[in-house]
Amino acid sequence: MTEQYIVLDLETTGLSPRDDRILEIGAAKVMNGCVQEVYQTFVDPRMKIPERITELTGITDEMVSGQRSNEQAVRELIQFCGELPLLGHNILFDYGFLKHSAVNLGIPFERNGIDTLKIARELLPAEEKKSLEALCGRFAISREHAHRALDDALATHELYQALVHICPKEKESLFAPSPLVCRVKRQGDITPAQKGYLKDLVTYHKIELEIDPESLTKNEASRLIDKIILNYGRIRR
Repeated sequence: MTEQYIVLDLETTGLSPRDDRILEIGAAKVMNGCVQEVYQTFVDPRMKIPERITELTGITDEMVSGQRSNEQAVRELIQFCGELPLLGHNILFDYGFLKHSAVNLGIPFERNGIDTLKIARELLPAEEKKSLEALCGRFAISREHAHRALDDALATHELYQALVHICPKEKESLFAPSPLVCRVKRQGDITPAQKGYLKDLVTYHKIELEIDPESLTKNEASRLIDKIILNYGRIRR
């Protein structure tokens, strides 16, 4: 059983690493099964947080405004992680967001991982719910601050330890770290031409953007421009 790992959880503006952004990072360094050090930070997404996300997490625009940039937070987290394997509940979700950011920043980020969701699906009855919330209820793990990054990460650590204790010997291989596979292409920054055209569209249609244009990638800017044209029309000279 792996007793040295980084347990990780992210809160994000949505489910797509390509289109959404990180709001909060929570991680804990576990050595010999015990938490030794934690890392937690809000991340300024430079966009308005969707209402449904604020309702779910309690994270507001005011809480993240002026906090660490995505670049700073991701660099700090990668340094915190070192070469240890990553542990998470549906770890590929969190790893996908981090990998997208790392690739855009030109930072190598290949890791092995352990997924408590995958383990639970193998060890527990199929009819039982396997969400982190449901599994914490099953194993009497405290959920005082559900859907906050560090609290969810620490709950996942406790869940992992609980699953270790019920695992039959013949299934111990479930707990071995395996390579996390997430293929990502680098996205370039918004171009000067896109900035100018987007500014003209916003001024012409009198639109108030809910995202900082300077934070957009080239692909994001292209999609936003297309969306504005679809909803409001082109600029008529």
